[in-house]
Amino acid sequence: MKAEDIQPWVFRVEPYQGESLSHFLGRFRRANELTPTGLGKAAGLGGAVARWEKFRFNPPPSRQQLEALAIVVGVEADRLEQMLPPAGVGMKMEPIRLCAACYAESPCHKIEWQLKVTQGCKQHQLRLLSECPNCGARFKVPALWVDGWCQRCFLAFGGMMKSQKGISIILK
Repeated sequence: MKAEDIQPWVFRVEPYQGESLSHFLGRFRRANELTPTGLGKAAGLGGAVARWEKFRFNPPPSRQQLEALAIVVGVEADRLEQMLPPAGVGMKMEPIRLCAACYAESPCHKIEWQLKVTQGCKQHQLRLLSECPNCGARFKVPALWVDGWCQRCFLAFGGMMKSQKGISIILK
C-alpha cells in the first residue's frame, strides 16, 4: 500500500439546529485538532475561517467559499449557509449573547442570538445574557466554547438560566 492510497481521517461533526457558523467551526476544528489557519488552508480559504469564527462576514462568504468549506467539513453548502445571518439582516459581533435555557436543551450557540433584530429568546421569553451572571465575564466567541461554561468561574451555561430575566414585551 502506498501513502497516496491512505485517505486522511476526518471526524465528521453534525450541525445542531440553528447553530452559528462560529460554534460549528470551533467544534469541527477541535474534533479534528485543527487551528483556524489549518482549516482555512485545508479548504483553500486562507484567513477567512478565523474571520468567520468572530462573526466578521464583511464580505459575506461566497457560494464558492461555502462549497470549498463543505468539502472539508462534510456538510452541504446550503446547510452551512443556514448558519449565517440572513441576507440584509445586521449582526452584533459583540457582545456574544446566550439564552441559557436554549443552551441547556441544545448545547450550541444559535446564530439568531447575534442578530441585531433579536431582542430576546422567543421560545423561552427570556432576555439574552451577554456576560456570566456569577462573575461578570463577557462570553468568548462561540468557536472557543469547549465545555459549555464560563471560562473564568466555570459556571455552566445551562445553570445561568435562573439568572435570566423575563421579557416584559411580547416578541413577534
